Amino acid sequence: MDTLSYVEVRTVAKKQNQSETNIQKVRQQNAQSAQSQSGAQGQFGTEFASETDAQQVRQKNQQAEARKGQNAGKSGNQ
Repeated sequence: MDTLSYVEVRTVAKKQNQSETNIQKVRQQNAQSAQSQSGAQGQFGTEFASETDAQQVRQKNQQAEARKGQNAGKSGNQ
């Protein structure tokens, strides 16, 4: 009644196809890109930010909205 069974298990190394993504290479490229962007941000980002007066932009937007409202009222009365 007792029988012994032998099973052969083979493992096959997975070959990387051309279409597969090399994750390590992508991570390395992302890290390099992040480093170069942080340098560029320090060089250019603050320059443009310092040239923009946020309060003045808000004021101009409010004035434009007010004029838009006035113009809408005028065209409604005609």
